Parts: sequence; C-alpha cells; structure tokens
Amino acid sequence: MTLKSAFLPSVDAQTRVLILGSLPGERSLAANEYYAHPTNAFWWLVGEVIGEPLPALPYAQRLARLKARHIGLWDVIATARRHGSLDGAIRDATHRDLAGLATTLPDLRAIAFNGGEAARRGRKQLADVDRYALIDLPSSSAAYAGLPRDGKLAAWREITPFLL
Repeated sequence: MTLKSAFLPSVDAQTRVLILGSLPGERSLAANEYYAHPTNAFWWLVGEVIGEPLPALPYAQRLARLKARHIGLWDVIATARRHGSLDGAIRDATHRDLAGLATTLPDLRAIAFNGGEAARRGRKQLADVDRYALIDLPSSSAAYAGLPRDGKLAAWREITPFLL
C-alpha cells in the first residue's frame, strides 16, 4: 500500500462552515482536486444547498464559489496507507490539527463531516471543542448507497443556517 497525502485546506477568514472528508480517493488524488470522481455527489449536493450549478463549473470556479458562500474544505486525515479509495482500507493514518485550523477561522460556526469515517475521526479530534456545531452528514460517495440522493440532500441542508 502506498502512502497517500491529502490536500491543503481550501478556506479563508470568512469561512463559516468547514466540510471535512476523510482522505481523497484515487481519482481526486490523480486530479489534485477535492471530490473529482464523477459519481461522487459532493458538488451536486453543495450546489443544491447554496443554489448554484457547481458541477457545471471548472474546478477553480467551484472552489471560488464555495469560498464566496463561506464554505471551506479539508480532510481529517493528513496521510495514510490505502489500497483503492474506500475508507475501510485506510491504514496507518496521521491526523490533521483540526482544532488548530479552526482557531484560525474567526467566522467559523460549524464543522460538517462528509461521511461516517470523517465523523468518527474528526469528532475524536474535536472532543474538547465546544465553540462550533458539529454536523454528521451522509457520505457524498456513491459507495455509500444506504440513502438515496434526495435523502442525502435533505441531510446536507442542515448546514444552511450556519451560512447565513
């Protein structure tokens, strides 16, 4: 298994909601883009939440639109060994300093976890932090088929009040 390294955060001082994944999948790592796999519903879900056609935009514009709407992206894992893209295959993970990043974001109101693995690992790291709402979201990955797309969207709309 090769060592995988996650991306830098996509945040700014106006970030109100920080969405955390676990570790980018193979397609994302190859493209050097968050949520690059075409079957991952992330860009559709967030686009629906903020009312913008994010999947139709080039990647740099997607990130810019998220920042304009006060949404940041990062991952709970800095590096790990993993064969393939499934969270269940993650081994030897080193974690990010989530609380440290959060303290650099003066407008941060909520931290949302994209999927169960991100929530499990992220909540452990933020167990002593009570300044932000912590929101568990169903995974945007197509590998998580336990909830239909509309059900995922209903859950993802929970971030909306924190963006206003």
